[in-house]
Amino acid sequence: MIRKLADGDINEVMSIWLNTNILAHEFIKENYWRENFEYVESELKKAEVYVYEENNEIYGFVGIVNGYIAGIFIKEDKQSKGFGKELLDYCKLKYDNLSLKVYEKNSRAVAFYKKEGFELTDKLVDNDTKEVEYLMSWTK
Repeated sequence: MIRKLADGDINEVMSIWLNTNILAHEFIKENYWRENFEYVESELKKAEVYVYEENNEIYGFVGIVNGYIAGIFIKEDKQSKGFGKELLDYCKLKYDNLSLKVYEKNSRAVAFYKKEGFELTDKLVDNDTKEVEYLMSWTK
């Protein structure tokens, strides 16, 4: 089931955020994610955040701000089982246009978003990591 983030979810959601970023971005130093943990936690509280939950366990979440998907994060053992797609489909129901940034080297995520109808609209360099990012967009 997909529902809004509740106050008691933040620790679990931040754990998923940290672990998933470290695993998916081996090309970025782990310390980068740890150093940004508190900032992201404060920003999550300002965003629209929806969690995917089953059996009282949060499998993953999506953070979105005005149609910009800040990220979809799924626990490692729950990945490739359709939960990310369900969260993305939920966002597609709420917005006519979506955009996001994804690291070029995160080929698994790039392939996922392309499969889900996102198109590459720009190629950028992340100032913090110096990694190439794709700006991708989807329109209903």
